[in-house]
Amino acid sequence: MSARIQCISPVDGSLYVDRPVATPSEIDAALARARAAQKAWRRVPVGERARLVGGLVEAMKAMGNRIGEELAWQMGRPIRYGQGELRGVEERTTYMVGIAEEALAPVLPKDVRPGFERYVTRDPLGIVFTIAPWNYPYLTTVNSVVPALIAGNAVILKHAAQTLLVGDRFQEAFDRIGLPAGLFQHLVLSHDQTIGIIAGGHVNHVAFTGSVPAGRAIERACAGTFTTCGLELGGKDPAYVMADANLPFAVENLVDGAFFNSGQCCCGIERIYVHESLYDGFVQGFVDLTAKYVLGSPLSADTTLGPMARTNLADVVRRQTAEAIAAGATAHLDPKTFPENRDGSPYLAPQVLTGVGHTMSVMTEESFGPVVGIMKVKDDAEAIGLMNDSPYGLTASIWTEDAAAAKRVGAEVETGTVYMNRCDYLDPGLVWTGVKDTGHGAALSAIGYDALTRPKSYHLRLTTN
Repeated sequence: MSARIQCISPVDGSLYVDRPVATPSEIDAALARARAAQKAWRRVPVGERARLVGGLVEAMKAMGNRIGEELAWQMGRPIRYGQGELRGVEERTTYMVGIAEEALAPVLPKDVRPGFERYVTRDPLGIVFTIAPWNYPYLTTVNSVVPALIAGNAVILKHAAQTLLVGDRFQEAFDRIGLPAGLFQHLVLSHDQTIGIIAGGHVNHVAFTGSVPAGRAIERACAGTFTTCGLELGGKDPAYVMADANLPFAVENLVDGAFFNSGQCCCGIERIYVHESLYDGFVQGFVDLTAKYVLGSPLSADTTLGPMARTNLADVVRRQTAEAIAAGATAHLDPKTFPENRDGSPYLAPQVLTGVGHTMSVMTEESFGPVVGIMKVKDDAEAIGLMNDSPYGLTASIWTEDAAAAKRVGAEVETGTVYMNRCDYLDPGLVWTGVKDTGHGAALSAIGYDALTRPKSYHLRLTTN
């Protein structure tokens, strides 16, 4: 009996999707189709490639209602927010389409040498293998798939088991807009098959978003194959609320940054450091606003906080919270005020903790759920030291009315992105990257195209006289 990949819905524990994994012959055939399609596709002018790939936006919008309901069943996002992810798909796709011709144009040396023509082209890598996660399943897929195709590559997509249908929707959309056959293919793969494709040298670049252990496994698989990889791994993103911050604005945005998508966001806020002069007011406002969330079935229009994607993920947050409370932390919300909160299920009430410290896992290990710890700090130096006391570095947000101060503090923070007065957002005009255990590589912006191409130099002597 062949292996199968299953999606168990967090809504009610039912089996929602059940698929057999691809057979070895199906994998071989898909890779062969991708190689053949890419050879022709790389010769298509960049502008034509961008125009065709850009059609993805309207094709996805046409599936909007279905996508929203499927996301609720697959990973628990409230249906009221389900189609919101498509706005990000449109923003990122439109931006990468718009900059494609300039970003992928040949690079000319600044010095002119009479009798010679010299330039560097940005050639496609070949096959890009995108391994996408479930938490923002459309946005994380777009980050690599769209620019990879525009740059002239073929793409094989392996989507997370929790969101298998997202891979199907991408396949459906690209087929609908007439992308050449074989250029984009979604395969249902096991972990072993995924590693085997990489270790066998069958692809040219791997774009992975997921856990640190899985990222290490992918790097090991790439070793010796000369396959490049971009890795966006764990995060423990901090916020620093400075003494001059707009308090109501900071509270409102940081609550959303911590608890939207049940806290299951790569760049969600997981720890907050507040200047002592604002601390009491910030904590009170943060707790009051968090208490207004409605935990329930994501299929209900009233729900603002759905279940986590899986019970084992919710149990990680429960463990961290319990350990912190046992060590002296104060929990500000009573889970009983959220009737749908149930131990042994993915339904988990939000929690706000104070009296926390960096000896507690909730402040140092990735939570990826609806809990946040808040600490009081006396000055910038203390805040910077705490923000950097982490193995991760994806984003950090600074809340202040002083841009110079934000730049000064941001320069000292070990992170991939510095925000001022916002969080939990990805600007496609800026490169998406991380430091330390968050991984390496670059996605989106003009720099993102560099990661999906290789330079090729032309040095042409125009005369032999």
